Amino acid sequence: MANQNYKVSNCALGEPRHLKVLMVGAGASGLNLARHMDLHMKNFELKIYEKNADVGGTWFENRYPGCACDIPSHNYQFTWEPNPGWTQYYSSWDEILEYFRNIASKYELYKYIQLKHKVDEARWDQDAGVWNIKVSNLETGDTVEDWGHILINGTGILKSVSPSISSKIGVNIYISNWKWPDIQGLQSFKGDLFHSATWNSEYKLEDKKVAVIGTGSSGIQIVSAVQPIVKSLVTFIRSPTWITAGFAQSHAGPGGSNFRYTEEQKEEFRTDPDKYRNYRKEIEGELNSRFRFIIANSNEQAEARRYSANEMSSKLKDKKILDSLMPKDFAIGCRRPTPGNGYLEALTESNVRVITDEIESIVPDGIKLKTSEIVNIDSLICATGFDLSFCPRFKLVGRGGCDIHEQWKDLPEAYLSVGVPGFPNYFLFLGPNAPVGHGSVLPIIEHATKYIINMMQKIQTQQIKAVSPKAEAVKEFQEHTTEFMKRTAWATPCRSWFKRGTIDGPIVALHPGSRIHWFHMMQNIRFEDWEYDYWTGNRFQYLGNGFSTKEDPGLDTTWYFDAPEEGYVDY
Repeated sequence: MANQNYKVSNCALGEPRHLKVLMVGAGASGLNLARHMDLHMKNFELKIYEKNADVGGTWFENRYPGCACDIPSHNYQFTWEPNPGWTQYYSSWDEILEYFRNIASKYELYKYIQLKHKVDEARWDQDAGVWNIKVSNLETGDTVEDWGHILINGTGILKSVSPSISSKIGVNIYISNWKWPDIQGLQSFKGDLFHSATWNSEYKLEDKKVAVIGTGSSGIQIVSAVQPIVKSLVTFIRSPTWITAGFAQSHAGPGGSNFRYTEEQKEEFRTDPDKYRNYRKEIEGELNSRFRFIIANSNEQAEARRYSANEMSSKLKDKKILDSLMPKDFAIGCRRPTPGNGYLEALTESNVRVITDEIESIVPDGIKLKTSEIVNIDSLICATGFDLSFCPRFKLVGRGGCDIHEQWKDLPEAYLSVGVPGFPNYFLFLGPNAPVGHGSVLPIIEHATKYIINMMQKIQTQQIKAVSPKAEAVKEFQEHTTEFMKRTAWATPCRSWFKRGTIDGPIVALHPGSRIHWFHMMQNIRFEDWEYDYWTGNRFQYLGNGFSTKEDPGLDTTWYFDAPEEGYVDY
């Protein structure tokens, strides 16, 4: 039956309707989105809510001793904003933070950002086709209400739990994404207590007796950095881990070490863009090639294992420590490879004690072992990780009152890491099964941004009220992912955040393929995997008044003569 109320729109084909976009987080994802909405979208409003006092995300929050990126500097940057002036091969947190701050200033992105504003809740209104959100102003304590057609989550990979205690010496930032160790008596400690995510850069470690709990990447960096300056250092090895050479080691210093670029090198990068681009491409190519060793029974995996075992054995002469630290049952890459420049060497220094006995409790003066020994310390640094649920830091309620924390309590599932069934007009960066385990996340963010902007442009120009991935598409993607993962090193028996802290649970943090595989997949949107609601109920109302924006005054209406081969999709 014909719709008697249907009316032809007076808009031209291709004319974008006004779109109000809400973004959570002004880290790398938020900045990249803002820059490219400026470049590629029209008739939009963008508001980015950031809980911290400045942009930068994880690089604003994390500033513990030794905090640095394990991806080479010249590839931990946006492809569209190269920085020839990086001082080191692996940059420290403060230099990376300055890079992001400079981008926000250079491209006038602060105009979109509300700093010190924390999103507490977002609810989808099906009738209005909008997200309604509640935001806390962290300076005034007031609650702000806002709304948007689109909600985008850019709060990062590892999410928060509410900490039960506070750092005794903290920093004036709104950290919310750390996880204290589950050890009895932690609150009774009378010394200085820190989590790696709450470090106070003004705190002095010199001449102190320090303990570090945790052998993940943060713990390894901290041990290497503080060993030369503390009076004594105690570190605990609870579980084995592979200590590997750094990412793109062939371009690093001797033995994969960090190094400082000379002024001559930096000047050459500035004055010879082609040479600088080729240098970056060589490093990126090496990063991309690493996926081959992730295949569990490959020759590349066997070679990586031989190399790392030899490196660990040659640098760590203490057999007891070596036996505790070197994995026997799981492959290289099961946990995220941990570059440990200086770590193994630090473990053998005279002021370091490595403890493999279990901890019974924390007591006022230090750490009590299950052997009944009490290890007296002045400072305790917990590098014990983050919540691994992938759930957002705020309450998120989608269609029909569905809470994502309930939907994802057993297994977080997303469509190609960017969308969630039942949550219309909701997009996320670095969601479940993104390729975050083997290379720089910044090109991943760039590709996800293109995907999200292309979806928003479709929404703008085709009278779409709401769009969300089909549940059956996500189910089939998970089926493929589960089966593929069986052939990878990630599936071997190690406890990993890739598996949400389990030994043999489903691998939720990684894409079933290489970085290039994911980039290729994201280039062409499978619009058939999404379901759509239209403002008028007629999907063709967007055809409008019979005219096209391609024939606006001053445009070339015969463009198809100039490039007859354009328009074919490269699958």
